[in-house]
Amino acid sequence: MGESGSTFSHNESESSTTSSESHSNSTSRLQPISLVQPSQKNQKDKPKVLRVFQSVFRAFPIINPKCKFPTCPAVGVSTETHKSSTGNRVTGTLFGFHKGKVSLALQENPKCLPWLVIELALQTNVLQKELSAGMVRIVLECEKQTEKEKIKLFDEPLWTMYCNGKKTGYGVKREATEDDLSIMELLKAVSMGAGVLPGNTETEGPDGELAYMRAFFERVVGSKDSQTFYMVSPDAKNGPELSIFLVRI
Repeated sequence: MGESGSTFSHNESESSTTSSESHSNSTSRLQPISLVQPSQKNQKDKPKVLRVFQSVFRAFPIINPKCKFPTCPAVGVSTETHKSSTGNRVTGTLFGFHKGKVSLALQENPKCLPWLVIELALQTNVLQKELSAGMVRIVLECEKQTEKEKIKLFDEPLWTMYCNGKKTGYGVKREATEDDLSIMELLKAVSMGAGVLPGNTETEGPDGELAYMRAFFERVVGSKDSQTFYMVSPDAKNGPELSIFLVRI
């Protein structure tokens, strides 16, 4: 959350400045897409006993969380520095216009095409407010279908969404649009961080800046009907907590 309220968090690092300058030079977002296809490992739903236990344990409510203003990890941190010991981390990006809805994109790493994009039932400025309180738990639920009609968890088209226990509407899965891919391309050099990208003032108006927050997420497979993504922050004491649950019930 920046001082202007238009970003998820504030960062004055040199790398962030460099990133912002490159974004300003790409307002048209017409640069070629060089993102590569992800591997198939993120599509596997094979549960692991240890991860099932971890998922259940971490599903318990957190009592009396400390409210702290979120801080922004350093932009452009090397992915090798934060390489997971389990090898089950993915790159997650939350992005959206200040008065528009937030979208979630998951990538194997910043250089890959997103393998999941969901438009969340939450406005960007509302998410910013929730993050400033220190903890956000997003739950996306859908109903189980018959065995004949059942599809993979990440192929579900519609989700009932809850944010910190309150129903906010419906999350919708979509194929990555040209704008989505252009945003991922602009952020390819960013491993962790937050900031704004210039918007199209002709269509979005003077408040058309697009805010983003990118981080590593630990992926926990509970079963073929449940997976959870926990944001990994290098500053665990001061950073906001963000968990995203996808579940079929």
